[in-house]
Formats: sequence, structure tokens, C-alpha cells
Amino acid sequence: MMMVSAAIVVWALGWWINVWLANGTASDNRVVMMLIPAVFGLTVVIVWELLVRGYAVNPVILPAPSAILERMLVEGPRLWADFHQTIIKGAMTGYVIGGLAALGIAVLADRSDFLTRGILPVGSFMAALPIVGIAPIFVKWFGSDWESKAAVVAVMVFFPILVNTVAGLRDTQPMQRDLMRTYGAGYWPTLIKLRLPSAMPFIFNGLKIATTLALIGAIVAEFFGSPTVGMGFRISTSFGQLALDMVWAEIVIAAIAGSAFYGVMTLIEKRVTFWHPSQR
Repeated sequence: MMMVSAAIVVWALGWWINVWLANGTASDNRVVMMLIPAVFGLTVVIVWELLVRGYAVNPVILPAPSAILERMLVEGPRLWADFHQTIIKGAMTGYVIGGLAALGIAVLADRSDFLTRGILPVGSFMAALPIVGIAPIFVKWFGSDWESKAAVVAVMVFFPILVNTVAGLRDTQPMQRDLMRTYGAGYWPTLIKLRLPSAMPFIFNGLKIATTLALIGAIVAEFFGSPTVGMGFRISTSFGQLALDMVWAEIVIAAIAGSAFYGVMTLIEKRVTFWHPSQR
């Protein structure tokens, strides 16, 4: 019961610190805003550790954070190889391909109502395709290496980026477009100088949504065929071996990578759309 009591004390202390930080005079400070989720996360990890040890939970059911950290330190080279295979090769390549394709087709659709009416329903259909259905097909088409995972990711990220880009390109006001025509600007100057900048908040919304889809798609696709490396492959095989600490190590790395990827896109968005009211 000592561990359980310690967990309650740690949770109460973490709660009090976060309330104090949130209600403090410097609550709008950027450092304080970063400390609040950091304190919460650290509190959850410590309580997790104490409860697992206090109740002597079987590591097969739920390993302690210390066991997960130890596995990450021991298996560092293997985890890096999995990260490189899945995230850098599969997820990032598919993200770039799917994003560029969505942006290009959005511009084409913007020039033609016929294409817009045809592409958006097809894109909606593609977005509704279950990953467990298309992943085995792409493995057959492109092989079991990272190329098939990149193809799955490209399909998954295509639709949210496409829809947001098309919506953004249509967001300009008639008065703004009339002003560009008054200056004698054609379609491409208007697109580059007015419509694309105005669409950037929409485009980045689609790009941020696609960051999580890219990681999920790359990892899940590896369940249906992969060389002996990759995060999805490692999760599948480690679970079969009841090495749950390795499974959790891969999950932690995937979560950190996904959060970092999303954070990078958010920082880029702030630099590009500094003029937008949402960034003020």
C-alpha cells in the first residue's frame, strides 16, 4: 500500500503544481505554457511506475516505464533502424508524395468545376478505403519494402490535404479577386500572389492532420508484409514473443516522432501565416 499512497501523493502534488502554474500571474508565459503539459506527463509516468510496482502488475500486461526506458537504451541501434525504415523512408516519403499530388490536383481542380465535381467524390472514396484492405494490395504491387508503405501513406494523406487546399483556394473574397483583375492580373499571378497565401491556413490544417495519418499508415501497413525491420514489424513480432516492453518502446518512439512532426508543421505554419488572426 505504500506505493499506492505514494502514487496518490504524487498525483495530488502534480495537480496542485499545474493549478498553481495555470492560475499564476505568468500563466501566459511561453515557458509556463510548456511546463504545464510537462508536469502533467511526468506525473502520469511516476504514478504509472508506482502503481505497477505497488500492485506487482505482470510485465506482460503492463510493463513499468523504467522497464520500457531500459529496453530503449539496450535496443537503441535496433530501434533506430526501425525508425529509419518506417518513419523516414515510409512515412516521410509517402507524406511528401501524397502532399505534392494533392496540392497539384487541387490547383487543377480549381481551374475546372468539372474536375472539382469529379475529383472530390473520388477523393472521398479513397479516404474511406480501410487501410487493412489497401495495405496487402500495395504490398503485392510494390513489394514488401518501404515503397509499399510509402504508397499507403500517400493515399491516406492525399484526401485531407486535397479538400483543405480546394477550400482554401475558394476562400478569397470577390472584392479581392476583382481588385486583381483591375490590375490586369491573370490566373497564375492571382493564384500565386493572392489565393495561395490566403489558402495557407487551410493547407496547413490539412498538412497537420496528415502528419498523424502518415505515421499510422506506415506502421499498420508493415503488419501485412515487411522485411525484418520496421516499427510495425517489430510491434507484431514482439507482441507474439510477449516482449511488451519492446512493444511499448516502439509506441513511445512513434508518439514522440508524431508529436515532433506535428510540432514542426505548427512552427512552419506560424512563420508562414503570421498575418492570420489565429496566430496573433
